[in-house]
Amino acid sequence: MHRYTDYSLLPHNTFGMDVKAAFFVEYTSVDDLQTVLAERRRAGAEDRLLPIGGGSNLLFGGDFSGTVLHSAIRGMMPVAEDDSHVWVKVGAGEVWDDFVAHCVDRGWYGAENLSAIPGEVGASAVQNIGAYGAEVKDLITEVEVVEVATGALRLIPAADCRYAYRQSIFKNEWKGRFIVTHVTYRLGKQPDFRLDYGNLRTELEGKPLTLATVREAVRRIRDSKLPDPRKQGNAGSFFMNPVVERPCFERIRADYPSMPFYEVDADHVKIPAGWMIDQCGWKGRALGRAGVHDRQALVLVNRGGATGAEVMALAEAVRRDVKEKFGVEIHPEVNYIV
Repeated sequence: MHRYTDYSLLPHNTFGMDVKAAFFVEYTSVDDLQTVLAERRRAGAEDRLLPIGGGSNLLFGGDFSGTVLHSAIRGMMPVAEDDSHVWVKVGAGEVWDDFVAHCVDRGWYGAENLSAIPGEVGASAVQNIGAYGAEVKDLITEVEVVEVATGALRLIPAADCRYAYRQSIFKNEWKGRFIVTHVTYRLGKQPDFRLDYGNLRTELEGKPLTLATVREAVRRIRDSKLPDPRKQGNAGSFFMNPVVERPCFERIRADYPSMPFYEVDADHVKIPAGWMIDQCGWKGRALGRAGVHDRQALVLVNRGGATGAEVMALAEAVRRDVKEKFGVEIHPEVNYIV
């Protein structure tokens, strides 16, 4: 376990915000985490507590005056198996894409469409990450957590996590109550590809259909659209795609017949937020040192030296224009830390 004071969070947020945490603790085991929480209870600590993963979904508004906890719990261990599936328990501190590569290398199906999503395993269970028609909620069977108030270890079945599009009970009713230590996923042993979202099938034309080729196709598509945060600070998709009621969708489609969309159910349709932002003329534009990416309007970028306040102001301007043009509210997927 490592403890630091006045610690730079620059390596721990992909937006490249040069902010500091008053205290930073990195732990490598459940016991370490329980020890830290017990110490805080005994000391009557009242400062803010912020568990983070890879920092790929955070936007800091400034220095953080409390304690940041970072998991370095590792390990990917099969815990059960039958003829059609394998269950794998993974430490919250594992890099998510390393886990996807692990699955592909072993011929386990289900995670390949989620290749190249930044961040760590613990955050996958909180955010319900998704891409190319797949969501991690369909793989998760159980989430192991430690309760902040008591230090008790609990196992939460996926059915109790209230997963929805980019949502979970950990982001809402239980926000701040638990810290994820391990996640158990169920992967398939038989081919079960999802290729009909975006241009994934087109990218695979003429290539053999394998886990490796699907993973590489996803990585190529993402690389062509999304900036590398090591070169230009960003948090990937900044906004969630809005799910609207069908009358709203039909109203917009009457004006924009070629609008892309995805059927959710009989009454709801998902409209790409990036398309709406592009229609508002924001792609490639900037407000000061914060901007909208020139290849993917869903991505806001740090053009160099931007503050969290500048990125938030840009996001609000984009939201306002989308609301005015389409009558639809779009909401940040990124978590503001202010």
